[in-house]
Amino acid sequence: MKTYYVGIDVGSSSVKTSIFDARKGKSIGRAVFPAQEQIIDAPNPGWAEQDPEMWWEHFKAGYTQIIRDHKIPLDDIAGFGISYQMHGLVALDSHGNVLRKSIIWCDSRAEDIGSEAFNAIGQRTCLASLLNSPGNFTASKLSWVKTHEPKIYAQIHKFMLPGDYIAFRLTGEMTTTASGLSEAILWDFPNREISTQVLNHFGIDKKLVPDLVPTLGHQGTLSRETALELGLSPGVTVTYRAGDQPNNAFSLNVLEPGQVAATAGTSGVVYAVSDQDVYDERSRINTFLHVNDRSISKRNGILICVNGTGILYSWLKRLFNQTPGSVSYEQMNANAQQISAGADGLQVYPFGNGSERLLEGRHVQASIEQLDFNRHHAGHLIRAGMEGIIFSLNLGFDLLGTYGVPLQSIRAGHSNMFLSPTFRSIFATVTNTEVRIFDTDGADGAARGAALGAGFYDDASQTFESLKLIDTVAPDRALTNQYFDLYSGWKEVLDTAIHELDRNHTNLL
Repeated sequence: MKTYYVGIDVGSSSVKTSIFDARKGKSIGRAVFPAQEQIIDAPNPGWAEQDPEMWWEHFKAGYTQIIRDHKIPLDDIAGFGISYQMHGLVALDSHGNVLRKSIIWCDSRAEDIGSEAFNAIGQRTCLASLLNSPGNFTASKLSWVKTHEPKIYAQIHKFMLPGDYIAFRLTGEMTTTASGLSEAILWDFPNREISTQVLNHFGIDKKLVPDLVPTLGHQGTLSRETALELGLSPGVTVTYRAGDQPNNAFSLNVLEPGQVAATAGTSGVVYAVSDQDVYDERSRINTFLHVNDRSISKRNGILICVNGTGILYSWLKRLFNQTPGSVSYEQMNANAQQISAGADGLQVYPFGNGSERLLEGRHVQASIEQLDFNRHHAGHLIRAGMEGIIFSLNLGFDLLGTYGVPLQSIRAGHSNMFLSPTFRSIFATVTNTEVRIFDTDGADGAARGAALGAGFYDDASQTFESLKLIDTVAPDRALTNQYFDLYSGWKEVLDTAIHELDRNHTNLL
């Protein structure tokens, strides 16, 4: 019996690949490509684009490396699972050619289009049906192409999300999932169907929507061309596909109401599972179908996102690396650990990666406050950056509390910023919640999902029997009160900045 499953995690920074032995319940090889972060093109302010072919090439490079380095027997590979950066737009013609670069998640060009749709369709109607504003999501991005690039739009045979494109490259079939359509803001939650309200408002023909396949289950078989390219025999299947945040929650066995996952990659996310159709009238949260949603057991993911988390940390790394290779993330983490809580008064606001939904779509921008050239050095900036990232995520935990989501424990993978013990400790203390760190990442989660979707495992409990707990971090009670005060002061400065931004905007009107 074939027991190996390949997980592909298509991020905006890199593509991670994992080969997972479902019988042993562990990864037997992992790879990340490229070594440096993937290129994000920004031809205009607020734009962010990537070439989908780049994702495919980086997957193949990682896959080839794992096969070579670990001597993986190709005949033992049974299937593929896919995790992907959410909310992007890929446009294909009838021959499967990419018509333009993908407009990815942090591109903000469609904000006004989404806002107009929210008002035109009706805010109450949108929230009751979509559980979200159309916002700056995939449907609005497609409408932007329709308006501003009509010649390209006229050639579109199917539009899809980034993970749908990888599935297409694997199978040759243009498909999507209900979960994917919910994150595109094209899913009618009460009626459990594609939203004709949004399609009609934007004038998008329903035939442009790919065929639906299950999130967990058979999605297609490798095409002959791809099987040959990857050295695999016919019959290998794709059996799992999910956006990166639902997949991150899945990889941590966060599947039931009240369970919470967190991540701090390029962006930072708090993700809680609910059995209710939850929405926020101020659109600070988003609700999407979770990977295990069924008609008989509703499972939604309540998502709170901060765009500028890990990207701030990578920006600091580049700042300190004017001579290539001079400062590593490990060295940065060690420097931060040497600085006391509060970074001697230095404050960092990590909102420099587009408009923030958590701040109601405002472009607050990143900033550094209380900088003193005589007192502060690189270590203070790194520590303050860490604290600013955690404070911004704590805004989301505060919001979850208003929706009655219990915070007893938070789960996170041993990756990105959660690799740092200092970050983990500050995070647990600021949120005043136990943090449990597991040996998994998005690619491993996608591979486990593929095994579950293929029927190798009977259920989720069996799927996660081998999930390894690495660390349990309790709040540092000696610092709890100090961090409460530091967070309050940080938030007060942010509130003042938001008030000033709104006042200036009103004056301009």
